[in-house]
Amino acid sequence: MRDVIGKRVSGKIDRPIGSHHPRYPDMIYPINYGYADGFAAGDGEPQDVYVFGTNEPIQSFEGKVIAVYRRFKDVEDKWIVSLNGSDYSDDEILQAISFQEQYFEGKLVR
Repeated sequence: MRDVIGKRVSGKIDRPIGSHHPRYPDMIYPINYGYADGFAAGDGEPQDVYVFGTNEPIQSFEGKVIAVYRRFKDVEDKWIVSLNGSDYSDDEILQAISFQEQYFEGKLVR
């Protein structure tokens, strides 16, 4: 997991800012969420990412993995990607992803 931190990745956004979760329509994404091309997560699906660095909905991204949210009791982790390489504090990251991660136990890994 730590070996991915610092890597540049690209991918697609399938849940842009303002979109609704497909199974939980009351959950609205306050951050762009998608997947990294060429990487599979523990569930065999493309690796999920939260994308920081814009407050606008986007369709694709290229950026640097700055952290990983390690979910306990789950088969997949979430990568934290910065579009411009800027760093974000643990508190900033955890607050931005809490809309979804509040339902899981986990920790942020740097």
